[in-house]
Amino acid sequence: MEVARQAPLIEISALSKSFARRALLRRRSFSLHDIDITANRGEVVGLLGESGSGKSTLANIMTLLTAFDSGTYQFKGQDVTGFDRAARFAFKSQVQIVFQDPYGSLNPRADVREIVGEGLLLHQRDLTPPEREARLRALLDDVGLPAAALDRYPRAFSGGQRQRIAIARALAVGPEVLICDEPLSSLDVSIQAQILELFARLIREHNLTMVLITHDIHVARLLCDRVYVMHDGRIVEQGPAASILTDPQQDYTRRLLAAAY
Repeated sequence: MEVARQAPLIEISALSKSFARRALLRRRSFSLHDIDITANRGEVVGLLGESGSGKSTLANIMTLLTAFDSGTYQFKGQDVTGFDRAARFAFKSQVQIVFQDPYGSLNPRADVREIVGEGLLLHQRDLTPPEREARLRALLDDVGLPAAALDRYPRAFSGGQRQRIAIARALAVGPEVLICDEPLSSLDVSIQAQILELFARLIREHNLTMVLITHDIHVARLLCDRVYVMHDGRIVEQGPAASILTDPQQDYTRRLLAAAY
């Protein structure tokens, strides 16, 4: 008997999005054109490209922070444009994002208990206070921070520690998909290596599906199963990471690789 193929967690087809030029805010118009992307359960999918290629816009669409103009976006086989309020709320616990800037992404007026625990209050309301506290301590331990950090504020932490807090916040609600938008680019090189090792362990232990937005070829080579190369709002090349990053077929990808060495 033939086994039915499991639908990708994320399946985007012919997706387009246009932004009109605005005086003082944007030098030119920008668009995403006919984007096709899939992310299967357990995969690490990389979106590679230079700044301005459209990677972050696509990340915001994937997390429903930005609407799109045309095409389709299905999550677990369901069209996201048909989500009612309850479905959108559930989606927010299943798809979480880690932003580039660990300084700007954390509320400076909230302590770590509030920052990491906010998602638990919203999405896991059945937890008792002791259970919630145990969950918070386990999350910090999972990302390599002591429980004492719960009562401190973001200003007390380094950039790498803040990114660990942001990762704990994303993991708090038990997401199936983690979308990481240049999560290493604002960190020192030595700290990047530590966070990279953390991601590798979390992917393995939590069976996460990850979409990694990056311009760093070395990071993509270490983490990604498949990659999509973006240029000027389009996918110009895609395939297994080992193939694309070793033997690219497109001139733009070759230039991108050459610039990394």
